[in-house]
Amino acid sequence: MESASPPDDKHRLQRMGLIAASALLSINIWTGAPLLAVWVGSRIQAAQNAFTMSSLLAVVATLGVSVLALAWLLARINGRYDELSGHERGARETSPWLRSLSGEREADVRRKHGISGIERVVVIVVIVAVLAFEAWFFFFAGSSLPNA
Repeated sequence: MESASPPDDKHRLQRMGLIAASALLSINIWTGAPLLAVWVGSRIQAAQNAFTMSSLLAVVATLGVSVLALAWLLARINGRYDELSGHERGARETSPWLRSLSGEREADVRRKHGISGIERVVVIVVIVAVLAFEAWFFFFAGSSLPNA
């Protein structure tokens, strides 16, 4: 007796691609966006032959725009992943400060809906990024204090 494949198996390759894209975007929020911002600032500084407020403003603006763009793309990927996996987007989308005090408890919502694969990937990338920063800061960066 043959059984029909569940809807989860139908789009497995697409979901795996979306998870890989979310990992790439999450990593680039921590690495690619700051590097792009510093590169843009360095090009402006090199063109002006001095450090100016315009080069600093370019770094801040580039960082802001690139992080917002990457976060927007990550949200779009998460929405598409939820569509493919049949994951409901009910009460989870309501921010805690907008919910009534008598509303569903967060644990109940999490138990009912769970977290998506994209959300897991983003959490893992954030944890790895924080651990990498701490390792660099404490073990490799050296002290900026004189005579230390």
